Amino acid sequence: MHKGSCLCGAIRFEVSCELPPPEACHCSQCRKQSGHFWVSTDVPRSALTIQGDDKLGWFRSSEKVRRGFCSSCGSSLFWDPIHHDKIAIAMGAFEQPTETHLEKHIFVAEKGDYYEITDGLTQYQH
Repeated sequence: MHKGSCLCGAIRFEVSCELPPPEACHCSQCRKQSGHFWVSTDVPRSALTIQGDDKLGWFRSSEKVRRGFCSSCGSSLFWDPIHHDKIAIAMGAFEQPTETHLEKHIFVAEKGDYYEITDGLTQYQH
């Protein structure tokens, strides 16, 4: 069981499966949402339990995706592809240890110009 929360604790969640290796997304939307780049793990919806969902706000960033955040403290928590059976959860919201490691970088063609990716992991342009 993996647990996590937003910054203020109004939203708490539990994941009842092992966490798949996370990926770092450098697209402009994820950078603007997170303030840097977004790192998340995709889990089956059936494995996720959320408490405090009355404080969970959603922003529809495209026809296919909505982004979940705490309406009290503003923490970015979820990236939700609406018509899929998985949901992405921000790695920074999990309590330690997560027992996983970053696997890859995606949308590096859109990364910020103020940093370099030097960890040696696979990078995908899109």
